[in-house]
Amino acid sequence: MTGRLVDLSHPIESGMAGYPGLPAPRIEPHLSHEASRPAYGGEAEFEITRLFLVGNTGTYLDSPYHRHRGGADAAGLPLEWIAGLRGVCIDATPAAGHREIDPALELPAAIDGAAVLLRTGWDRRWGTGAYWQPGPFVGEALAVRLITAGARLVGVDCWNVDDTGDPRRPAHTALLGAGIPIVEHLRGLGALPRTGFRFTAVPAPIRRAASLPVRAFAELDTDDASGPG
Repeated sequence: MTGRLVDLSHPIESGMAGYPGLPAPRIEPHLSHEASRPAYGGEAEFEITRLFLVGNTGTYLDSPYHRHRGGADAAGLPLEWIAGLRGVCIDATPAAGHREIDPALELPAAIDGAAVLLRTGWDRRWGTGAYWQPGPFVGEALAVRLITAGARLVGVDCWNVDDTGDPRRPAHTALLGAGIPIVEHLRGLGALPRTGFRFTAVPAPIRRAASLPVRAFAELDTDDASGPG
């Protein structure tokens, strides 16, 4: 029996504000319901949607190819890396006056092979200009600890896993270099327990795509869920 499903993705809307410097998405009919009716003798109608967007739109997954030329692209990601992963959700709210998530953050043993979701609460700013202010980030030391602990995927509810002021992008470099996909712009992680759920974030299998939007969600096992992370 399927457990309760929790949607962790932001809907994508035409014209919505996105990552600074990248174009806003445009969603429009290539063929509208009304225009299609003559092709079916007035007996049926269909809409075919045309999308103009960059891969880094809404809630999206970064494949290793996003940072490393020889890394797996969206089509090359094994489903075992991105679907039905045992999940761990950790409270990673930075200390007052700080943006970096605590490098000494407690990492439970359950991380090995799991999707590690870092909850900062930054997603509450979504839809406002404040969301795009410098936000929480994973420093290099924590990224290395996540790799060493065996994380299979890392997700954050803020707009970049890295400090955008650091051109080295150490978290992207380390995690993606280790073959660990990153999911950014998650939402609603406060609804998840610390453990006792499965996480899925699957992009379309488009070859040479570095990052792509996903429908990220958690499936809660209500019989085996611990308290909030």
